[in-house]
Amino acid sequence: MLFPISGVTVDPWIPPLVAFVISFFTSMGGISGAFLLLPFQMSVLGYTHPSVSSTNQLYNIVAIPSGVYRYCKEGRMVWPLTWAVVLGTLPGVLIGAFVRVTGLRDPRNFKLFAAAVIFYIAGKMVKDLLKRQAATKSAAKSGPVDATVTVTQRDFKRIGYTFQGTQYDVSVMGIMILCFVVGIIGGIYGIGGGAIIAPFLVTFFGLPVYTVAGAALMGTFVTSVAGVAFYTAISPLYPQMSVAPDWLLGVLFGLGGMAGMYLGARCQKFVPAKAIKWMLVVIMFGTASKYVVEFFK
Repeated sequence: MLFPISGVTVDPWIPPLVAFVISFFTSMGGISGAFLLLPFQMSVLGYTHPSVSSTNQLYNIVAIPSGVYRYCKEGRMVWPLTWAVVLGTLPGVLIGAFVRVTGLRDPRNFKLFAAAVIFYIAGKMVKDLLKRQAATKSAAKSGPVDATVTVTQRDFKRIGYTFQGTQYDVSVMGIMILCFVVGIIGGIYGIGGGAIIAPFLVTFFGLPVYTVAGAALMGTFVTSVAGVAFYTAISPLYPQMSVAPDWLLGVLFGLGGMAGMYLGARCQKFVPAKAIKWMLVVIMFGTASKYVVEFFK
């Protein structure tokens, strides 16, 4: 089947199947899986136009609501944290989308940029894992996690909540500044920022992965809506290139992601946090290494 906007030819059952497998695992860590769909589209499907970024964000829009619904239903959405993430990331994503179109059109250079971002995320997560081995032993016990979150403070300065008997407290301004910076990177990469924000919240702010997953996904959803709208709006200014998303391809990816995220969010509490983090690290290092090899070929 030919997708005219992207120029991709692929059987229509492959995009949803790939998205389902990826999103099932990544959604457990608060990541939509878009950062792994991008290399699949570029390297396997040969989709290297700037519109691959907006198609990735369209995937987020279709897929994420099912995962967010599951986290809400199970009491694992920290709403004050969610809105801080959204307000910080949104302007950054719009700036990143503009940079993607005007300064990173060459897919070869884009791959090297993507590899640098993924390596950095993976490195930070490895550092966190090695430093917290003792602290994560209790999380590795078998059986589901008691994943209910209770918000204790919500104002313009601090966000506080309790989880498994431990109190967590973070600066609203610190969250927003971090999210603004990584939002720019996420906008360039076409992932909405969630794949960067979730590991950063765990690594820099010391928040448990079980409590940041819902917030990161919701933040990614909102910023992806803005990203798709922005790419679509500016596409007439760049008639010589494909900028707006491939709607049919993005929806097919999104339908598979919708099922994968729902099941991933439902299964998250049965999987140790340490296992989720190491899984993400292995995937990220493998993806980034492939990009570096392709750049120097």
